Amino acid sequence: MKIQGKMFIWLSVFILAVAVVYGLWSKEPAGTTALFLAFGLCLMVGYYLAFTARRIDTLAQDNKEADVADEAGELGFFSPHSWQPLLLGLGGAFAFASVAIGWWLMYFSAPFILVGLFGWVFEYYRGENRTQ
Repeated sequence: MKIQGKMFIWLSVFILAVAVVYGLWSKEPAGTTALFLAFGLCLMVGYYLAFTARRIDTLAQDNKEADVADEAGELGFFSPHSWQPLLLGLGGAFAFASVAIGWWLMYFSAPFILVGLFGWVFEYYRGENRTQ
């Protein structure tokens, strides 16, 4: 994670330089603002990765003499099947379409978003995990 943190911090420095040059040269506010926001986002991600890298053990990607197999193993739990992302995606698509079509479409997309979001968050709070 140290390498990724350094990469994002250096990328943010580059984007800052480009934003300053672009802002002075073009005097166009939208692109300049977008570049400064990209600088801020890269800086936040780089700081987070660098801060987290100091708190955890050294990973195989930080060791120059590590093999690819050193990082092998279980990555975590991923849900094998879930319909909730589909509902959330449809609701989000309708919500973004409501900007172009009409705000009335937001009333139809809100239930999809709410059911998809709550269903996804509480998907595994059934059976033995359920709180009484």
